[in-house]
Amino acid sequence: MTVRIAVLGLGEAGSEIGRDLVAAGADVRGYDPKGIVVDGVQPRGSEAETVADADLVLSVNSSQDAVPALVNALPALRPGTVWADLNTAPPGVKAALVEQLAGRDVPVADVALMSPVPGKGLRAPMLVSGEGAARYAEILAGFGIQVAIQPGPAGEAISRKLLRSVFYKGLAAAVVEALTAAEAAGCADWLRDDISGELAGFDERAIDRLVDGTHRHARRRADEMTAATDQLIELGVPARISAAARDLLVELRDRQDT
Repeated sequence: MTVRIAVLGLGEAGSEIGRDLVAAGADVRGYDPKGIVVDGVQPRGSEAETVADADLVLSVNSSQDAVPALVNALPALRPGTVWADLNTAPPGVKAALVEQLAGRDVPVADVALMSPVPGKGLRAPMLVSGEGAARYAEILAGFGIQVAIQPGPAGEAISRKLLRSVFYKGLAAAVVEALTAAEAAGCADWLRDDISGELAGFDERAIDRLVDGTHRHARRRADEMTAATDQLIELGVPARISAAARDLLVELRDRQDT
């Protein structure tokens, strides 16, 4: 039996996912409020029209649009349809989707895309939780796509992605800020090499060293990051990450003094 899949949101991620599903043999219909059309994806005029005959709905719009998209689609959703939310929204939003669908026999799959979609499409790693997770995994398995199921309600999968994002995006922001300041100081090449060497040396014990050292040496490091923040200000570089690190270390230092 042909699986009918609705894609709500045909932007960068949604369009690639839609194309991949079509190439895999799925019967795909899609809607985007900006009127975006994707080859092979049957264009529909609204969320409700798009989901009316779907077995699986992929909501791939934005965190802000996750709930409105469901509300707009609600009148046409059939019992048994799986609502998969692929948006990077906080766990509370995923829980709100479940609440909105209470008593309708429309299970929610909370899908956390664990890498950028562009260039990977449906091959992007996915972590899925919620009542609809098993059915979501079963449908995609029919197209040769494997997903990892995270036990627990909708919100568990995205929670793990967002917690990981604190590290990955925070690290990226720190590198950008440090290199911007190094550029202003005339030593960007040196700092780039130094950062590369530090990252290459990370092993399974690195996290313990980072956490233990931060607490043990909070006083000295608070002074160091105060000086670093002052230097960035002198260089004319906004010290967002540096100031945040300073404030955390000051808080840890003061907590130890009480």
